[in-house]
Amino acid sequence: MPFGYYPGMSYEAERRVAVEVVEKASRLCQTVQANLVSTESMSKKDRSPVTVADFGAQAVVTHGLRGAFPDIPLVGEEDAAELRDAANSQLRDRVVANVREITPEIDCDEVLDLIDYGTYEGGAQGRHWTLDPIDGTKGFLRRDQYAVALALIERGELVLGVLGCPNLPLDAGRPDGPRGCLFVAVKGEGAFLRRLGDAQEQRIQVSDISDPGRAVFCESVESEHSSQSDSAKVAEILGIEAPPFRIDSQCKYAAVGRGDASIYLRLPTRKGYEEKIWDHAAGSMVVREAGGRVTDVCGAELDFSLGRTLSDNLGVIVTNALVHDRVVAAVRLVLGL
Repeated sequence: MPFGYYPGMSYEAERRVAVEVVEKASRLCQTVQANLVSTESMSKKDRSPVTVADFGAQAVVTHGLRGAFPDIPLVGEEDAAELRDAANSQLRDRVVANVREITPEIDCDEVLDLIDYGTYEGGAQGRHWTLDPIDGTKGFLRRDQYAVALALIERGELVLGVLGCPNLPLDAGRPDGPRGCLFVAVKGEGAFLRRLGDAQEQRIQVSDISDPGRAVFCESVESEHSSQSDSAKVAEILGIEAPPFRIDSQCKYAAVGRGDASIYLRLPTRKGYEEKIWDHAAGSMVVREAGGRVTDVCGAELDFSLGRTLSDNLGVIVTNALVHDRVVAAVRLVLGL
């Protein structure tokens, strides 16, 4: 039996609070994107809107988690050093103002303290949360896909994951239809989709495609996140003719989890790079509970017990499980492993 999972153990309270805080953070991100991201800011490559949303979302999530579970630390992506610099007072004021729209009782000092709460180093002992307040910063700035990603790790094992995807269509077959999805998964209980702001849930499952040649694979929009040239070679070996489905952030995990795609490749782009746990924890939980598989490029399980990075893993392969071994074999051939 893996550490951190006990048959019959309930994560009802953790699930409820995690969904609540990701909902709130997603609303903050939607507000910031609507009010601050403009054609002018994009043309000037102004990253301040995503910075406001990043810090604000971490403060909102941490406020809820710390209030409900004060003894569970957080591995977060951000700290408040930049905001404490007097030269960044305008940025700080915008962060605080947006946080107070969601949680009016918080003052400036508490916002900064909440952001700094995410400095835990992780590891194999006890329980900790891990958070990426905005995964997919360039997608956010393009008004495209991004995610608020929260997971709970217990003795080094994933036990809960929540993905807020504010811009993702509720139905992939209707790209112009309603948007705003939240995915939630608890170990041993399956994966579920709900519309942001709606408590009604539906179970999701990965695709049933067993022939890799018929599969749709997704990869990062940004080429620096994954080697797109190597992905193309893998697709050729597998006989995949459909063009890649390029989408930002851990929304790729959501796409595999609900069957929009069957393969997600994140192939190494530079030697020595270590994937961060917050970039994969929540998404991995959703895919696993939807019936899929998540490993590194050698077929090894992702190890979330080693701190803030997946230091023992190289790259990431996500599939519907049915094609996993053949995809791993093709990737190893392309990478010379």
